[in-house]
Amino acid sequence: MAEFMELEGQDGVRMPWNVVPGTKQEASNCVVPVSAIYTPIKTFPNMPVLPYAPLRCRNCRSVLNPFSIVDFAAKIWICPFCFQRNHFPPHYASISDENLPAELFPQYTTIEYQSPGEASSVPPVFMFVVDTNIIEEEMAFLKSALSQAIGLLPDNSLVGLITFGTLVHVHELGFSTIPKTYVFKGSKDVSKDQLLEQMNFFLIKPKPPTGVIAGARDGLSSESIARFLLPASDCEFSLNSILEELQKDPWPIPTDQRASRCTGTALSVAASLLGACVPGSGARILAFVGGPSTEGPGAIVSKNLSEPIRSHKDLDKDSAPNYHKAVKFYEGLTMQLVHQGHVLDLFACALDQVGVAELKVAVERTGGLVVLAESFGHSVFKDSLRRVFRSEDKELGLSSNGIFEINCSKDIKVQGILGPCASLEKKGPLCSDTIVGQGSTSAWKMCGLDQATSLCLVFDIVKKELPDATLQSSSNQFYFQFLTYYQHSTGEMRLRVTSLSRRWVAGPGSIQDLIAGFDQEAAAVVMARLVSFKMEIEAEFDPIRWLDKALIHICSRFGDYQKDSPSSFSLSPRLSIFPQFMFNLRRSQFVQVFNNSPDETAYFRMILNRENVANSVVMIQPSLISYSFQSAPEPALLDVAAIAADRILLLDSYFTIVIFHGSTIAQWRKAGYHNQPEHQAFARLLQAPRDDADAIIKERFPVPRLVICDQHGSQARFLLAKLNPSATYNSEGNHPGGDIIFTDDVSFEVFLDHLQRLAVQ
Repeated sequence: MAEFMELEGQDGVRMPWNVVPGTKQEASNCVVPVSAIYTPIKTFPNMPVLPYAPLRCRNCRSVLNPFSIVDFAAKIWICPFCFQRNHFPPHYASISDENLPAELFPQYTTIEYQSPGEASSVPPVFMFVVDTNIIEEEMAFLKSALSQAIGLLPDNSLVGLITFGTLVHVHELGFSTIPKTYVFKGSKDVSKDQLLEQMNFFLIKPKPPTGVIAGARDGLSSESIARFLLPASDCEFSLNSILEELQKDPWPIPTDQRASRCTGTALSVAASLLGACVPGSGARILAFVGGPSTEGPGAIVSKNLSEPIRSHKDLDKDSAPNYHKAVKFYEGLTMQLVHQGHVLDLFACALDQVGVAELKVAVERTGGLVVLAESFGHSVFKDSLRRVFRSEDKELGLSSNGIFEINCSKDIKVQGILGPCASLEKKGPLCSDTIVGQGSTSAWKMCGLDQATSLCLVFDIVKKELPDATLQSSSNQFYFQFLTYYQHSTGEMRLRVTSLSRRWVAGPGSIQDLIAGFDQEAAAVVMARLVSFKMEIEAEFDPIRWLDKALIHICSRFGDYQKDSPSSFSLSPRLSIFPQFMFNLRRSQFVQVFNNSPDETAYFRMILNRENVANSVVMIQPSLISYSFQSAPEPALLDVAAIAADRILLLDSYFTIVIFHGSTIAQWRKAGYHNQPEHQAFARLLQAPRDDADAIIKERFPVPRLVICDQHGSQARFLLAKLNPSATYNSEGNHPGGDIIFTDDVSFEVFLDHLQRLAVQ
């Protein structure tokens, strides 16, 4: 694993196959697709930022890189992708073996260009869209969190406020004498033209007869924009006074009905307002939603309480009447936001579902952040919101307006990207006929991206057969180049270029080479993203069967065994943990939707789809650390046998962190031994997992939920649900930890046993 981590530390890329199967047939035999998980704007401490424009190939537009072949005498470079010969421009005249520009240094495979004078004129824009149809207590929590967030905004950023319940209220922050709002009916969608008309945008400067209305350049006076979007430093006082006086939605709610909430209309108004005022700039809509949408377009359930909110079963049976209508509405909104270059961030805090499953398309394709919590008072929400703006612990590095492009050798095509981006529909020779995720394009829009955003690129090897052996030795490299053009958090435009080369192999002796380059963590994450994607788009798809078939294929192709002899089966260390990852993926919340609402499933998948390999692996297979008097903290097997009366366990499953006290430890703690001076060692033992948990929480966005529980307590279920059930209620023998799991799931040992039997057939 270490060398794959090193490659990631240099380029931000992890690939399941670091030695690539060279032909179409070989690639399909490998089961896990040829793919890459790439973090476009990962921070590298010693990456050079060059203050000039990049040199591009005149044929395929790829950028000069360390893999280009350079003829110093003739001042020519040959592009490794299309073999075009390009002349160096005059300002490269002094280049030689000893005098190389930074982009040709072999160690700078990832480099950034900063074009001078291309900084964006518009500061960052934040449009707060706030749900007011929530109970008083939640309202108080939300107000305090928002006023804190407003205090943390950068001084030059523009701020707008929309509140919604039964109606949508757009607050005119620029009118400071008295609070003034424009009100729209929640039950019907408002077009952009109606919006501008009703909000008096054309009082001073008449509406232009033709053309698109877009910002101060095209048709709007900057005074009329400044009524709704003000610099944070100017409107902090008026914003806070509006927030203080915000009341719960005044419309009465009959006892047999849900509150009336027009989330869809409010978001649509916000998108149209930003599209008219600041198109193409880095603007974010921050939506704070406290319940299900019941009014207008995008409603997920009717107001009648007799109708339950859709469950996974309803979606499978197609008996969720509002689901497809709502998704269609949000797909339209997504296209509008992507076109404008704006981001939708969702903070959903309610005990009930609020419609994250429907909103998923808009948040994911615009690269927005998503946080799901039970209440606006919960630390998951409060700390996550604070971290969006304040970054003393770990900078999120929110950037905007990204365009991601890809170039690769002619034997490779791109099937698509699984991750937070939207296709720009740039068709070309690079596009494969098979589409996965956002496909049939070689360029994607990333309206919002941060330093952790990771894309999963899925490739297609199109080479049919092997050329002669002589040819193979001369050019057995595949080249890839990823270009990310984005607006840095400082406001300047940057171009990040990552160029990679990977050796390809084919033919009878290639299996050992493939195994040597196999990255099992990256492979598990690619499979997790793929299975989540298939579960969402394919009807009647059986994820467990699909994963099992894939695993059996891999084991029978890459394992060592004699035919029909399960006991002879063994896997190389490069593949040995992969079956365990698959076992845990089958049991994870991405595949098992039982006991999760559609909103929770959508939330888990959105985060899986944007995180890097290390974080995603923790989601698939949680880490477990054991603390005891006998030894220093040490990793424990994710198994029920890890539980012991005199141990503390720390489980990190990414979304939840569990500190689990064994029964003896819990008794001592309740007796207060840790407060007595002679039991300092016990106090330190109790404190160690807390400190480690805090360190994890500081690093992570969204902030995970912390659960502290005791053996045999009700909250112990958070730990037990993740452990391998090696001891269940119907297994014989004594159980060393004294704990058993009440389940009929198979244990990992049984799973492995069956796998070996099937792989050797």
